[in-house]
Amino acid sequence: MIVAVIDIGKTNAKVALVDLATPSEIALRRTANAPVRQAPYPHHDVEALWTFILNSLADLNRKRRIGAISITTHGATGALVDRSGELALPVLDYEFDGPDQLAAEYDAVRPPFAETGTPRLPIGLNLGAQFFWQQRRFPAEFARVATMLMYPQYWALRLTGVAANEVTSLGCHTDLWNPWTSDYSSLVDRMGWRRLMAPVRPAKDRLGPILPAIAQRTGLDPQTPVFCGLHDSNASLLPHLLSDAPPFSVVSTGTWVVSMAVGGRKVELDAARDTLVNVNAFGDPVPSARFMGGREFSLLTEDQPQEWSEADVAAVLARQVLLLPSTQQGSGPFPHCGAQWVNADDLSSGQRFAAISFYLALMTATCLELIGGDGPTTVEGPFARNPLFIRMLAAATGRPVVASETSTGTSIGAALLAADDAVVVSKSEHTGPPTDPAWGDYARAWQLAVQT
Repeated sequence: MIVAVIDIGKTNAKVALVDLATPSEIALRRTANAPVRQAPYPHHDVEALWTFILNSLADLNRKRRIGAISITTHGATGALVDRSGELALPVLDYEFDGPDQLAAEYDAVRPPFAETGTPRLPIGLNLGAQFFWQQRRFPAEFARVATMLMYPQYWALRLTGVAANEVTSLGCHTDLWNPWTSDYSSLVDRMGWRRLMAPVRPAKDRLGPILPAIAQRTGLDPQTPVFCGLHDSNASLLPHLLSDAPPFSVVSTGTWVVSMAVGGRKVELDAARDTLVNVNAFGDPVPSARFMGGREFSLLTEDQPQEWSEADVAAVLARQVLLLPSTQQGSGPFPHCGAQWVNADDLSSGQRFAAISFYLALMTATCLELIGGDGPTTVEGPFARNPLFIRMLAAATGRPVVASETSTGTSIGAALLAADDAVVVSKSEHTGPPTDPAWGDYARAWQLAVQT
C-alpha cells in the first residue's frame, strides 16, 4: 500500500509517499513553512499549508494511487476550534514570546516536573503556557472554543471532520499530560480545559475516510482512510520500537535534534538542561533531551560552502578547533551559555564546516549522556547524511551509530501507522568509534572546555 504522509515541520512542510512493501519513500513534495508575523500574534499560515497539502495529494495521487493518509507534525503546537470546526484563534507560533508576559501567573498553576516530565521552557515551548496566555489575553475568542486539539489532529480534523487527541503530542513538554497515569495533568483540570479536550485515541486509529470535498478536490478514493497521527520525533522512534531490541537510542534531527533513550541506564533527569519525558506511540514514557540543532546548523552555515576534505578534518582535530555552546540560547543542555570559538583563527570553509559538524555531534552526545543513552544510536533525518556528525557522535559516545537511509526520518514511522503487519525497516551499516585516537582526544577536549 502507498501511504501519503503529511509532515509539518517547523521549518519545512512535506508530503511524502511511502511504499509499505519496502518500506521506503518513493516521492516527496516540500515547501517552506514560515509563520505569519501579523496581528493578533505570530501564527502558522494554516491556509497556505492546507493548499500545499491538497495540491500535493492531488499531484502525487496521479503518479501513484494513494491508499491511506497519515500525519506527523512538530510539537509545542495546538489548535483551538469552535463548534463549526473553524479556528477560534490563530495557531500560535511557539517562538513568539507573548506567553512570557504571564510567566509568573502561569508558574503558579503549572504542575511540577515530577508530575508531567515537562521542564519549564521559555516562549511558547510549553503548550500549556500558550493556551493559558490565549485564554487570558483573548477571553471572548477563547469562550468560543469548543475543542482543544494537538497539531497533528487539527489536520486530521480538516481531512475527516473527526476530532481527536493523541498521547505523543500531549506528552511533548506541554504540561498537559501525566505520563505516569496516562491521563491529563492537574493543570487541565485546574483550568477547566478537560471538557474541551478532544477524546484521546491511539496514533494508529483510523479516524475515518476523507471528507467528500477532499476526495473531489484531490481525486483520492472517497474511502481513503486517515490515521490519527503522532508527534514527529515519536514517528522517528516508532520503527525502532517495533524492530530493535533495547537498549538503543534514536536521534531525530530537524529544526530540533531530539534524543530518545529506550532501555538505557537509569538516570535522574535534569529539568534545567532541557531533558524531559516524551510519550511514545504506545503510551510509554521515554527519557528524552533536545536542542535546536537544525536551526543552529542553518545559522552557522548560511551562505557558507558545505564542502570539506579529510585534510580539513585532520587540521581541525590536530588544532582542536572548538565551537562551544550554545548558538541558540534558552533551550538545550547549556541554555544559558553563549557560543564561542576556540583555536579558530584563519579557518578555511571546509575546516569551519567540520568544526560545526563536530559541535552538533558533541551536543547530541551530551543529550544522550543526560538521558542514560545506551546501545547503538540511530540518527534519523538530515544529520544522518553528514558523515562527520556520525563519526564524531560515535567517538564521543563510544558506541556504534547507524545513519538512517530515509531522507525524512519521520515519514516511515508515520506511514507504519497504516500497516496491518510488522514491517522491517532497512538500515545502513553501523559506524563504530574511529580508531584514530585524535577523535576521542577532540571529544574530551570539547567536554573539558564546556565544563570549565
